[in-house]
Amino acid sequence: MLLTLASPSVVLGGGVRLGVSSRAGLALMATQDELKKQVGYKAVDDYVKSGMVVGLGTGSTAAFAVERVGQLLKEGKLTDIVAIPTSVRTKEQAEELGIPLTTLGTPESRFSKIDVAIDGADAVDPQLNLIKGGGGALFREKIVEECADKFIVIVDDSKMCDGLGPSFALPVEIAPFCWEHTMRAIAELPSLKGGKPQLRLGSAANNAADGKG
Repeated sequence: MLLTLASPSVVLGGGVRLGVSSRAGLALMATQDELKKQVGYKAVDDYVKSGMVVGLGTGSTAAFAVERVGQLLKEGKLTDIVAIPTSVRTKEQAEELGIPLTTLGTPESRFSKIDVAIDGADAVDPQLNLIKGGGGALFREKIVEECADKFIVIVDDSKMCDGLGPSFALPVEIAPFCWEHTMRAIAELPSLKGGKPQLRLGSAANNAADGKG
């Protein structure tokens, strides 16, 4: 896994310093969306080459990487790209941008031989452990990223934390069958003492049921 971080003052992994001159002061610092765009574009520029099979992540930062792939294809700077989206939302964005798509296990994907996958994260600790899944696409993301030769994680500095947990609730995927039993079993784990599992109904932002938030 490689981490590319957008921050006015931090350089990690293979990234470059992004943001603004310190002389400009806080008033001219890049906004969070601008930082996300910078790091999303940088990841594509550095790691996506013509002829590749590319995993496309899900989320507000990954969307900028998808945007950049589409832009470079339109400009003719990338050719012979085929991509595998990790969600319906990413699939729709890629289709709008004219990015050729496939799925795992197909000849077009070289039977699941992905050159690079680019995705965001909800939290990153100092050891580069991640929380992912806030966008509701964890299952697809894990499968695509497991098949990738390189997994590029793109985040802005708001996602960096001292330890996983306090900054973002940990998503846990379970089967719908007997979910009440599974939730109770999770709540009883010694490592989660004091925690209270909550069934996710929809948006990670407000847990409103799908279609109601």
